[in-house]
Amino acid sequence: MIYFWITLIAAAIVYLVIALNFKAFPVGFVLVREAEVMIIERLGQYHRRLDPGVHFIWPFFERPRQLKVRFHRVDPKTQRVLIYTSYVNRIDVRERIFDFPQQHAISKDNVGLTIDGLLYYQVFDAKKAVYAVADIIEAIARLSETTLRAVIGGMVLDETLSERETINRKIQESLDQATSQWGVRITRVELQDIKPPAELTVAMNLQMEAERQKRATVLKAEGDKQAAQLTAEGEKQAMVITAEGEKQAAIFRAEGEASARYRIAQAEAEAIRKLMEVVGSSEACTQYLTAIKYIDAFKHIISEKGDKVVMMPYEASAVLSSIEMIRSIYERNKPQSS
Repeated sequence: MIYFWITLIAAAIVYLVIALNFKAFPVGFVLVREAEVMIIERLGQYHRRLDPGVHFIWPFFERPRQLKVRFHRVDPKTQRVLIYTSYVNRIDVRERIFDFPQQHAISKDNVGLTIDGLLYYQVFDAKKAVYAVADIIEAIARLSETTLRAVIGGMVLDETLSERETINRKIQESLDQATSQWGVRITRVELQDIKPPAELTVAMNLQMEAERQKRATVLKAEGDKQAAQLTAEGEKQAMVITAEGEKQAAIFRAEGEASARYRIAQAEAEAIRKLMEVVGSSEACTQYLTAIKYIDAFKHIISEKGDKVVMMPYEASAVLSSIEMIRSIYERNKPQSS
């Protein structure tokens, strides 16, 4: 019995030495962390998948299948991003970043472009990721290169520079459709930079400068046009308002003159009525009024400056005698004071 225990202890020690030095076989119990899975093979065949938690692996009979992955690391001295690959037992099912190298593509109008990009992928089926493709990282890199060239080749230069979101969406949909059979999901694609040739960049800058100057000229001309229209409209409104004011003023003046003439006419009518009451004869009243007009006109003539000869018409004496006659009638008919 003692030989049995000695043999068992010796076998365990040998197993531990081999496992720790060569990492060929796992040690009984393994811990799978959250967002990780392990693919376990028994005697070289797929057996099961280990989800997060503590699991037991039979020594010598079972072992995890390794997966090739790519890591990014920043060199502390040069601050450059270093990319290196490694084989891991635990498959990370979180979203990861794949920075594919610069790609050269030709647009539909035969312009060579240099493109930098990132894609985000996630392993959703660890079994397919292990068994469906030999090198999943290299497969994604080559597939992204061909897909990018195909999408860029179907667009002209202006479209590639202005419709980056459309390019990202087309590449993401095409890659996701192809990588789904590998158990990998392409969540999104981001093109960081699209560089045309240097000489074309200079020409594009000159074209943009000319376009900006043209736009500025058009905007200035449009502003001048609107200013002229507004000025003309303001002047027109001012003229309309002025004319309306003059019209109202003329109406008010005419109404005032008409009212004044009406009152004057009323006063003259009242004066004539009273004169008729005094003289008692319309003919005498007419002669009196005519004489008054003669006298007013004569006073106006002789009041003007300058040497002049005034000739009285013959009828003036008759008019004056009429005035004297009316005066006498008025004196006769004047009521006597008590």
